Amino acid sequence: MRIGRREAVAVSAAVVLVVAAFVVPRLNLGIVTPLINASPQRFRSFADTAPIFGWWNAHVGPGTIPAIAIGVAAVLWGPTLARRLPWRALPWVAWATSCAWAFSLAMIDGWQRGFAGRLESRHEYLRQVPSVTDVGEAVRTFADRIVDYQPDSWITHVSGHPPGALLTFVWLDRIGLSGGAWAGLLCLLVGSSIAAAIVVTVRALADEDAARTAAPFVAVAPSAIWIAVSADGYFAGVAAWGITLLALAVTARVRLPWLAAVGAGLLLGWGIFLNYGLGLIALLAVAVLISAATWRAALTALAPAVLAALAVVGVFALAGFWWFDGYVLVQERYWQGIANDRPFQYWGWANLASTVCAIGLGSVAALARTFDLEALKRRSGLHLLVLAALLAILFADLSRLSKAETERIWLPFTVWLVAATALLPRPSLRFWLALNVIGALALNHFILTNW
Repeated sequence: MRIGRREAVAVSAAVVLVVAAFVVPRLNLGIVTPLINASPQRFRSFADTAPIFGWWNAHVGPGTIPAIAIGVAAVLWGPTLARRLPWRALPWVAWATSCAWAFSLAMIDGWQRGFAGRLESRHEYLRQVPSVTDVGEAVRTFADRIVDYQPDSWITHVSGHPPGALLTFVWLDRIGLSGGAWAGLLCLLVGSSIAAAIVVTVRALADEDAARTAAPFVAVAPSAIWIAVSADGYFAGVAAWGITLLALAVTARVRLPWLAAVGAGLLLGWGIFLNYGLGLIALLAVAVLISAATWRAALTALAPAVLAALAVVGVFALAGFWWFDGYVLVQERYWQGIANDRPFQYWGWANLASTVCAIGLGSVAALARTFDLEALKRRSGLHLLVLAALLAILFADLSRLSKAETERIWLPFTVWLVAATALLPRPSLRFWLALNVIGALALNHFILTNW
C-alpha cells in the first residue's frame, strides 16, 4: 500500500496539531491555555484532558471486549461486506453497526456512568424536566429565563439551546419513557442513524461505489464516543436526515421529490430549535442545492423545503418563542459562564484538534482529497458537502461561541467530514479504517469523557 503525498501531509499536520493541543496546557504559556483564573482543582475539573473534555483515567469496562470485537471486525471484513451486501440492506447494517459500536464505547465506562446516568447530571435537560408542568407556558416564557443569575433561570444546557431540546425530553417523559436510560436510548438510536443517512446521501450525490466505500468508516466513526450519550447526537441525527432528504429531492432519487423536500425542511427547521448552532447547517443545504444537475431541480427542492422550515418557525413564533430573541440572549448567557475563562488563543486552534479526535486520522487523510479543483468545477455534490461542513466548523470556531467541548457540540458538522472517506483508494481502506478504530478505542479507554 502506498500513501499519497496529500494524505501524508494532512495526517502529519493533524498529528502535530493534536499533540500540541494536549501538551500546551502543561507548559504554563500564559493565556495560551485551556483555562485561566483557575485553581488546580478547577483546572482538573474543566481542562484535565484538553482539548477533550474529560479526565485522565486508564480503564476498561463491560464494553471493552464488544468494542474491540466490533472494531476488529469492521477493519477485517467491513470493506468486503460493504461491497457484497444488497444495496437496500447496506444503510440498515451501517446503522446497526454504528449503534452497537456507540453503545459498546459508552459501556466501557459502565452502565450508569457510561450510559444511563450521563443525561441525568446537574447541567442536563432531564434535571429541568420535572419543573415543566405547562408546556405552553414554558415556551412563552422560555426567552425570559435564558440569562443567568435569576431566580428561575434555566439550567446550563437548557438555557444554551432553543426550547425544542427541552421539549423533546419533556415529551419523552410524558409518554412514560422517563429517566436517563430512555433519554440515552433516544440519542443513541437517532445519533447512530447518521451512518445510514450518510451512506444514502453519498450514493445520491456521488454513486453507489462511493457510498459502499464510506460505509465502514461511518459505521465505526470515532464520533460515536459522544453520539451515544449526549443530546448533540440526537441533534446531529435530525440535521443529518434533513440533509439526506434534501439530497434525495435534488437528485430525484425518490418517487416524490417534493415530499422529500418538505421532510427536509421540517427536519432542518426543527433542528434550529434544538441547537442555535444548527443555523450553520444552511451551508450544507446550499452545497447540496448547488450540486443539482439543473437550477430547476434545485429550485424545485428549495421552495417546499423553505416553506416547511418556515412553518416550524411560525409554530414556535405563535407559541411565543422567537428564535432571534433566544439567540441574542443565549450569547449573553454564554459569556456569563466559563467561556470568559477559556481563552481563544488556545481554543481557536485546539477546537480543531478535538475535531481530529472526533473524526479520526483516516478521515483526515480523506479530507485532503476533497480539495479537488476539477471536482469542484463540475459541482461534485460530495466534495461540496464536505467542504461546506468544514466551512461551518470554521465559522463556528471564529464565532468564539464554541470554545471547548466541540467534539460534542460540532457533531452535526463533523459527522459529514467522515463522508470524505468515500474518496479513499481501495488498497488503503483497511489501513485508514484501522487508524480510526484504534484512535477511538485508545481515547475512550484512557480518557473518561464527560459525554
